[in-house]
Amino acid sequence: VQLQASGGGLAQAGDSLRLSCSALRSGFTRSFAGMGWFRQAPGKEREGVSSIDAINGRTYYHDSVKGRFTVSRDNAKNTAYLQMDSLKPEDTAVYFCGADLWGDGSKWDRAEEYDYWGQGTQVTVRA
Repeated sequence: VQLQASGGGLAQAGDSLRLSCSALRSGFTRSFAGMGWFRQAPGKEREGVSSIDAINGRTYYHDSVKGRFTVSRDNAKNTAYLQMDSLKPEDTAVYFCGADLWGDGSKWDRAEEYDYWGQGTQVTVRA
């Protein structure tokens, strides 16, 4: 399984960006339990931003992005999205997507719960 994240870039404060994470399954047929988005800023630990349950669509958000970011998924396309609105300079980070094979969402913000990771996409927000 390979995850490909895309959609990052340079934005001004208040702008929007949409990240995509496509899973190339190469014959891997087991469904993901969830797909999550994490970010890592320079000098900081990777933190969970958002996640979505692949079966029931339940969503989870870090407090800092609630009301501004929206996570969604298209199971038919094996793709998850992160719509980021009202961007702030503190959103600047490398964003990673992860796929969780087994979880129930209760530990969505723990990186160790994810089995596969994408390569990361840079998001830079200028004031």
